[in-house]
Amino acid sequence: MADEKHDGALGAVYSAKSPEEIAKHYDSWSATYDTDMSANGYRHPTICLALLTRYVPRAAAPLLDAGAGTGLIGEWLRIVGYPAVEGLDLSEGMLAQAERKKVYAKLHRLALGHPLPFADGHFAGIVSAGVFTTGHVGPEGLDELVRICRPGGAIVLTVKNTLWDDFAAHVAGLSGKGLVETAEETEPYVSMPGEAGTVPSRGLVLKVL
Repeated sequence: MADEKHDGALGAVYSAKSPEEIAKHYDSWSATYDTDMSANGYRHPTICLALLTRYVPRAAAPLLDAGAGTGLIGEWLRIVGYPAVEGLDLSEGMLAQAERKKVYAKLHRLALGHPLPFADGHFAGIVSAGVFTTGHVGPEGLDELVRICRPGGAIVLTVKNTLWDDFAAHVAGLSGKGLVETAEETEPYVSMPGEAGTVPSRGLVLKVL
C-alpha cells in the first residue's frame, strides 16, 4: 500500500529527499505543528505513551524521546511521572518549540540513522513516535537506539505499514543476534483519522537483551 497524495506541510515532509530538506520543512511547520496535528486526531504519541507505561517503570531514568519534535510526548511523560527525559530531533524549529515547554532535561539536534553521541546502554527506555515513516528514517535507524538502550529496557516506536516488511526483517536480524525481543505489536491503526489518505501504522515494543 502506497501513500496517497498529502497536501501542505505533511505532503512536503513526506516528499523530502534528504534530512536537510526534512529539517527545513519541519522548521517552517514548527509554529503550527501541534494545532495542525491535533486537528487531524494524531494518535502516535498517545499509543506510544500507553505502551511505554506497560514496560518502563515510572521511576526509570533517563528516557530518550527520539524524534521529539515539538515535545508532545515529553509533556505527557512529565505529567505521568517520568523524572528525566532527553529529546532529540533534526529540526531546530521543532526543538525550539520543545524547549519552550520546559519538560526535557536535555535537547539534542541529531538525526536518527547516524551514529549518536551516547554511551552504550545509557537510556532506561526510548520512545520514537511517527519517525519510522515515509521519507524519514528506515530500519537502519533502529541499530543505534538498540545500542544506547540498556539491557532490560524497552524501545517503543511506531512503524508505517509501507515500511513494515523491511522493518520486521531488520528486527528479526537483531533478534537473531540476541540483541532484542519483540514484547508487543499492535494491530494496524490510522495515526491521523482527520487526514485523508493516511496509511496505517503499528506500535511496536522491543525489549533490549
